[in-house]
Amino acid sequence: MKVLVVGGGGREHTIVKKISVSPNVDHIWCAPGNGGIASLAECVDIKATDLPAITAFCLEHRPDLVMVAPDDPLVLGLVDALEELGIRAFGPRANAAIVEGSKSFAKKFMQENNIPTASYAVFTDADAAIAYVKEQGAPIVIKADGLALGKGVTVAMTEADAIDAIKNAMCDGAFGDAGSRVVIEEFLTGPEVSVLCFTDGETIVPMPSAQDHKRAFDHDEGPNTGGMGAFSPSRYYTADLAKECMETIFRPTVDGLTKAGRRFQGVLYFGLMLTPNGPKVIEYNARFGDPETQAVLPLLETDFVTVMEAIIDRKLADIEVKFSDNAACCVVLASGGYPGKYTTGYEISGIADADALDGVTVYHAGTKKTESGVATAGGRVLGVTARGEDLDAAIKNAYAATELISFTDLHKRTDIGIK
Repeated sequence: MKVLVVGGGGREHTIVKKISVSPNVDHIWCAPGNGGIASLAECVDIKATDLPAITAFCLEHRPDLVMVAPDDPLVLGLVDALEELGIRAFGPRANAAIVEGSKSFAKKFMQENNIPTASYAVFTDADAAIAYVKEQGAPIVIKADGLALGKGVTVAMTEADAIDAIKNAMCDGAFGDAGSRVVIEEFLTGPEVSVLCFTDGETIVPMPSAQDHKRAFDHDEGPNTGGMGAFSPSRYYTADLAKECMETIFRPTVDGLTKAGRRFQGVLYFGLMLTPNGPKVIEYNARFGDPETQAVLPLLETDFVTVMEAIIDRKLADIEVKFSDNAACCVVLASGGYPGKYTTGYEISGIADADALDGVTVYHAGTKKTESGVATAGGRVLGVTARGEDLDAAIKNAYAATELISFTDLHKRTDIGIK
């Protein structure tokens, strides 16, 4: 069968690599792809958000399956558009992807379905939002309502920081229309855990837990990024917690969406905070996380294409989905200056050496092919993932692999998985 993967980052490289080992697949396209994906798939120069161009490509080439990986095309309705053309597509329709596309929708949905989350208020007026912050005090959390490349959240430890975040989003337009409305939330404490679930709108299959590291620098300092690394499983997510989350969060979410006529078929991501009062939802994502995917998906032992087709056909209950008992750690190698200003075009060396290590895979995020090899082409450049018998071994293996890779202005955190 022929498969098209939509997207072009580290998450998509991970997805393409997993699809490439399926015995049912003989050709893969990726739109737009990147320098690493090009070795596994035919890259097509179409942006993930260019829905007319993607649908036109699909009408011409007729892929048997389209895997829509990023949030933007899901929220824009790419799966809906493909289904209308009779093309099988993996991912939620737009009316279900809204759980990520609008934080205010997600918060109201959680409130209506008694799903534990932080208390909140929604604002479209900056002055009213600032007044609310002054009334509530700090620490407090400011979120752009719409999609903002994972950078629209500010955990403000002071009122001044909160007010700056509001002005940045609502007055300065830092996130475009996504920041014209903000959600202001109660500050929660506790370990953060990410749990991605396969679901066809009825059956729910949680993947191994994971933890992302959003801050740019060690010790969770510096600005928020799209993610500087991830590991799986979480040290805190016990079997008892998993059972509690299924009963109080995962099942009510999936059932609530289905009852509301927003049946979710795809990967539903739960960002959780394990508070002293129990697990609470920080956010939903309507797709695989990045870089959590680089730590979790390599542990999947069941054929990935079989899983996706079962979800599309609403037959997830009919298959057994297996994951390895190993642990995995992904360390992101970024361009110096990210998530602010940075320079690209630097040649990268050592990828093949790192990739050759046992249990190590180097996933390309922001790279491009050159005449002499591969060069940097983004903020997050590579995700170096290693497996191990336990988390400590996986972390050690991942960092050993990163030492073999170099490029000008390389930046990485040195504490992924330590906490």
